[in-house]
Amino acid sequence: MIEVKGLTKSFGSLQVLKGIDLKVEKGEVVSIVGPSGAGKTTLLQIMGTLDNPDSGSIVINGTDIRTLNQKKLAAFRNQHIGFVFQFHQLLPEFTALENVMIPAFIAGKHGKDTKTRAEELLGFMGLGERMNHKPNELSGGEKQRVAVARALMNNPAVVFADEPSGSLDSKNKQELHQLFFDLRDKFGQTFVIVTHDEELARLTDRTIQMRDGLIIQPAQTEIITPEAENNDKNEQVND
Repeated sequence: MIEVKGLTKSFGSLQVLKGIDLKVEKGEVVSIVGPSGAGKTTLLQIMGTLDNPDSGSIVINGTDIRTLNQKKLAAFRNQHIGFVFQFHQLLPEFTALENVMIPAFIAGKHGKDTKTRAEELLGFMGLGERMNHKPNELSGGEKQRVAVARALMNNPAVVFADEPSGSLDSKNKQELHQLFFDLRDKFGQTFVIVTHDEELARLTDRTIQMRDGLIIQPAQTEIITPEAENNDKNEQVND
């Protein structure tokens, strides 16, 4: 569903990405981890079409996004990509419902179905009674759930999240983490998440470890059960 090949990026003399190859399948929840300065956010922004690489290719849902002009790229981003940031980035003058509908408005959708979709998403987030409140009337956890609903408004192929729980307390953090998996289970939603949160990284289907602009630990593709782990240990002893 997402395929990145040979991605490089420099800022002046500093090379931030040094040749990234990465695949993400539909319905996966993937975390990208690593120390500050590893290139995690730069990679996320480039995959999300918010920045351009110096070289390499990015294919999302069969579309090579580097072949699109600016107008087509903006339309592709609106239709196929959702974003969740560390700080919710809600517009303070609009209600939760209006904030969620903004991506649809940008796409030129203003009908009854748009409002219905936004109401359904907020209901799924547990915010059915809060949809007419403005951001300053919502808690931090509620604001971030509104941001997730907004990211899902146009039914994107993938949601990119940059430290989505970084500003939340422990309770709201756990609820947000569970929400990602509930959304994957209900809608088959794909998530690529940059995080420093070890708990979230452990929960995801795959963890990509980055350091100094490179992937140093490719994602594990199989689940190791306690029984399989014991068998491996026995085989090592026998060897």
